[in-house]
Amino acid sequence: MKDENALSVKPVVIAAVDDIFFSAKIDSAARIVGAELRQATDAQKLEEQLASMTPTLIILDLNSKTCAPLQAIRRIKADPRIRDTPLVGFLSHVQVDLHEAAKEAGCDQILPRSIFSANLAQILRTGKP
Repeated sequence: MKDENALSVKPVVIAAVDDIFFSAKIDSAARIVGAELRQATDAQKLEEQLASMTPTLIILDLNSKTCAPLQAIRRIKADPRIRDTPLVGFLSHVQVDLHEAAKEAGCDQILPRSIFSANLAQILRTGKP
């Protein structure tokens, strides 16, 4: 007999990514680990997702041209309802200025694309690389 209280909670992840390659990669990894993925391809869709739910993880492509990632970080960290949600941003390893700007805005984890990709399944499960 199954214990109904032992059912695991499915992680819900919002990914603000406008790069088709990384969107597909995140979608594939989410399916493998059993996470529910909500994709936001621009700032308005991200805002709608954030207003309608409390995710277990938020992923931001810090190079996004349409998702306004630095403004999104500030907005997320200012909202008491979601400010403690793990926020993982990824970028090119040579973008030192962008890394610092994301850190100052409040991004919890900032990872080079290669490390983000290599640890994506673990990030989706735990919110940490």
